[in-house]
Amino acid sequence: LQLVESGGGLVQPGGSLRLSCVDSKFTPDYWNMAWFRQAPGKEREGVACISSKGGVARYADSVKGRFTISKDNGKKSVFLQMESLKPEDTANYYCAAAEPWGPCNFDGYDYWGQGTQVTVSS
Repeated sequence: LQLVESGGGLVQPGGSLRLSCVDSKFTPDYWNMAWFRQAPGKEREGVACISSKGGVARYADSVKGRFTISKDNGKKSVFLQMESLKPEDTANYYCAAAEPWGPCNFDGYDYWGQGTQVTVSS
């Protein structure tokens, strides 16, 4: 897989962004997919994941109710819709894929994109 993220940028607090992760050769429904983020000086954390079958999603407590993960097989893409953004959401966001051995979680991801920077600031 060669995952490529896009959609990051500078946004004011309270604003929205939609991140995309695409690979022209992959089928999102086969993989467990996730978004992670890493801020300077902090450990990488799982933000949202979506399971291969049924599309059941899981979210970090810090983003529940504000972020939504989704996928589109036709577009070979996975998305992260981010609403009500806060300065603490500032980070480099990464898309990742894992073999679907079970429901998605935030461990065992083998394929990673290069990341897209999200900055929330006034």
